[in-house]
Amino acid sequence: MTPRACRTIGTAMAVAFLLLFLPRPLPAAPTEADCLQCHGDDTTMTMTKGGKTISLYLPPGTLKGSAHATVACIRCHVGFVPEDTPHKANITPVDCQGCHKGAASKHVFHAGIVAARVRREGSLACKSCHGTHEVHPAAVRKVTLRPGDLDATCAKCHAAEVAQYRESAHGRAAAAEQPGAPQCLTCHEKALTGGRNGAPPSAESKLTVERLCLSCHLDDPKVRSRTTPSAGFIAAYDLSVHGAALHAGNAKAATCTDCHGAHQMAKGFEAGSRANKRHIPATCGACHGKIAQEYGASVHGTAVARGSEEAPVCTDCHGEHAIRKARAPDSPVAPANVSEKVCSPCHSSVRLTAKYGIRNDRFRTFSDSFHGLAIRGGSVSAANCASCHGAHNILPSKDPRSTINPGRLAATCGKCHAGASAAFATGKVHVESTEAEEPLLYWIATIYTILIVVTIGGMLAHNALDFLRKSRHRLRVRRGLEAGEPPPGRSLYLRMTLSERLQHLALLVSFTVLVLTGFALLYPEAWLVEGLRRFSNQLFELRGVAHRVSGVVLILASIVHLFYLTATARGREFFRDILPRRGDLEDMGNALRYALGRTRERPRFGRFSYIEKSEYWALVWGTIVMSVTGIILWFQDPFIALLSKLGWDVARTVHVYEAVLATLAILVWHLYFVIFNPDVYPMNTSWLSGTLSESEMEDEHPLELEALRRKKAEETKDQEGGTR
Repeated sequence: MTPRACRTIGTAMAVAFLLLFLPRPLPAAPTEADCLQCHGDDTTMTMTKGGKTISLYLPPGTLKGSAHATVACIRCHVGFVPEDTPHKANITPVDCQGCHKGAASKHVFHAGIVAARVRREGSLACKSCHGTHEVHPAAVRKVTLRPGDLDATCAKCHAAEVAQYRESAHGRAAAAEQPGAPQCLTCHEKALTGGRNGAPPSAESKLTVERLCLSCHLDDPKVRSRTTPSAGFIAAYDLSVHGAALHAGNAKAATCTDCHGAHQMAKGFEAGSRANKRHIPATCGACHGKIAQEYGASVHGTAVARGSEEAPVCTDCHGEHAIRKARAPDSPVAPANVSEKVCSPCHSSVRLTAKYGIRNDRFRTFSDSFHGLAIRGGSVSAANCASCHGAHNILPSKDPRSTINPGRLAATCGKCHAGASAAFATGKVHVESTEAEEPLLYWIATIYTILIVVTIGGMLAHNALDFLRKSRHRLRVRRGLEAGEPPPGRSLYLRMTLSERLQHLALLVSFTVLVLTGFALLYPEAWLVEGLRRFSNQLFELRGVAHRVSGVVLILASIVHLFYLTATARGREFFRDILPRRGDLEDMGNALRYALGRTRERPRFGRFSYIEKSEYWALVWGTIVMSVTGIILWFQDPFIALLSKLGWDVARTVHVYEAVLATLAILVWHLYFVIFNPDVYPMNTSWLSGTLSESEMEDEHPLELEALRRKKAEETKDQEGGTR
């Protein structure tokens, strides 16, 4: 072989070696046009998967309108080269999270999205919501992922929930494009708000619900301006019994969606709303089943079931967002509030009581009763409407199951009055002192009213005439038109001994306390009583104790006085002098003639005038009456059993009217003659010092003064005779 041939063969071998071992140049990356050569054919570009024919057709321009317009096909569909035609058997699924690495943290409402990344397919894959080649940019929160079609996207998996949402107040507001109207991600963007896989929701998840609702209804001015409830009403939930329990970790406490619904939320006036009045018992009954059962059988529950719009449901009595514990002072159903705040508005309504044929005086008669007055005075233990009628299980009195049925009334009363018998429950509870309803009480009240008007009116007229006549006389003496009295002597005359003054002091203190504490119970809303309660409610609560103690003091003082009248010489003399006599009527006539100006001669009285005698015997009578009736009222249980409820009501009526008569008599009669009488003003001080001056004796007791002077003269004469 020639050298030249060898060189040629060597060169060829070298070139072959280079061609064999040098790397080949990379093929050009497939472009969108390359892919569309096949995938742009809408007729033949298909594949079979799972027994189904799937189109692999991609319409032209699809990518240009998507969020991935600048992203090459092989950026998502990895591992493809032009020579692989048709593609390799095991195609690598698209992995969106290769670029969108933070997607899982932004999609906590679909916790399974991480699992979807692993399996690359399924209902929670990215394309289920965002689409495939036509994917659109994810918009800002509370705006659709796909323009105007977020709920349709969610409906692919959550059809029932989306259907409810579209019919709800939220869905209708969103469809009307109202500002702030919520869509799916408004509530679900951050986290699921309920229990998963059938598990009950936790307290924290329920608190999340509350915060979501308040973020619009309380914090968003656009929403708040369109809703009727005030911000204070909405925020009151946090302070309610439900809100407090939820914040304390009680997962059973009701939150917004428990009462209003979640996807199906509707306004309260809508017929299908959980918060509609017709559905409130069922809504509350979801948690309060036993109470709802009692209510359903009650007179109120059956009325609501018949379609009554006026019959009360849970929220009418307990409130709505601001529901408090039943015994909380600010709860409408608290013992001190339930009668006035809950029962009265309906049962005192003329319109409602006329419509349903019930009486409208029930609250008024209760309010004036012993129980009602106690509650008006601040008592939380006295019986209220619910104590007797029940709360949720209210039934007509004719129903044997009713707590106020005659057969069960003794047991009802026995809850507070131990040992209450059938006689205890005899008589009307709501006492109306009219001739038709209760003639005995009516005539007692009528007679006392006439007696008070005539007696106090006569006293006022008598004192007015006396005041004018004596005042006129003093003015004329001051002006020199009439002769004045001669200068009085300096002697002092015993009017009241120390024993008598102490008896008077006991009477004065006990009577004053009895009047103040008694009328504080009868008129608890009076300005003076209200002031005392604002100053110290504990002090007011001692009113009943003070009243009873003063009653005991009055009775003991009366017993001491009776002993004084019978066991002491001065007491027996006092009794003889205070007895009414025929001459008292003549003295009264002379006093009236003097007061009317028919005579210038003043009436002349002895130790006790008709004024003091009438007052004393009225006091005796009043003390007996008030003591007897007061004891009956104090020990009510045995006396009601003995006298019946009517007998106790008679005692109460007499006690009240006698107290009014006695108080007015003291104010009009007694205080005038010991203070405002021109002859003694500014005060007759004998109750303090025990003595009267000679001038006072001349004006008030001239006959007694003459007798004392005669007695003194006789004693002086006897002494002089004994000296001789």
